[in-house]
Amino acid sequence: MSTVTHTSGPARSDTAPPDRPPVDRRTKDVGNGFGGRIFNGFSHLFLAVWAIMVVYPLLWVVMSALKTDSEVIREPLSLIPDSLQWDNFARAWTAGIDSFFLNTLLVLVFSVTLTMLLGSMAAYALARYEFRGNRLIYWMFLSGLTLPIYLAAVPLFKGVYNTGVSLPLLGPNKHLMLILVYVAWSLSFTIFFMHSFFRTLPDSIAEAAQVDGASHTRTFFSVMLPMAKPGLISIGIFNVLGQWNQWYLPTLLMQSVSGEPKNQVIAQGLIELSVNQGYKSDWSGLFAGVTMAMLPVLIVYIVFQRQVQSGLTAGVGK
Repeated sequence: MSTVTHTSGPARSDTAPPDRPPVDRRTKDVGNGFGGRIFNGFSHLFLAVWAIMVVYPLLWVVMSALKTDSEVIREPLSLIPDSLQWDNFARAWTAGIDSFFLNTLLVLVFSVTLTMLLGSMAAYALARYEFRGNRLIYWMFLSGLTLPIYLAAVPLFKGVYNTGVSLPLLGPNKHLMLILVYVAWSLSFTIFFMHSFFRTLPDSIAEAAQVDGASHTRTFFSVMLPMAKPGLISIGIFNVLGQWNQWYLPTLLMQSVSGEPKNQVIAQGLIELSVNQGYKSDWSGLFAGVTMAMLPVLIVYIVFQRQVQSGLTAGVGK
């Protein structure tokens, strides 16, 4: 008669790992529970304070644009106006904000487009092709990030003035010259950002496109550039924000001249509105102008914030 021996519990194999020492759950709960709650509390408190510091000034500007001048002076920190003064925006718009907006949009449409096109082409060539002087050219572009624009103010102004003597379209107070300066000013960061992004793209797709007979130009525009869409959106928004808020370069190159139409952009125009007020205090109209200048870039970021985050993390994820 055969005897069958029953054992309790699952059978162990010879290669089973040794038993782990028991975990002291009291220590684990104390370390991850109490300490974690303290850390989470401090982090949430910091984020709440930071949110208030960011949201309150924006809300204060918008609500001040809906007040009267007396309310702005009497209760400057109040967020609740007695009545909503929507005519402040109409007064600010007719005071010159309309022309400042049009000038800014005209400059940004061409400057951002050229910056993205030239920057992505240069970054792609430097990231995907090996040739003599590749790293030298790359580091020369990156050196532009270390040069403050203030150091180049005098040679830049003289260069623009001398160019305008022979080429009037590229002289001071001309939109075309400001567009070219914006492109040169933004190329360094654009190439730095897109160079890192293009290096994360797989080589097999570009090689497959060239095997199918696609030229280098077609491979770039039809294959690689669409794959870099998250990075393009991210750096594009950075360029829009940086060039929209730029004040120093327009002030240097777009100085108002008596008898000529004003070509100032929005940041420069707001400063001029506040200066031209003199002893007449139109604070509500000035706040309305600041609000109209602030809302477009705020809306752009809110709409494309997911694309910005995906573009910033795409290189790390790959």
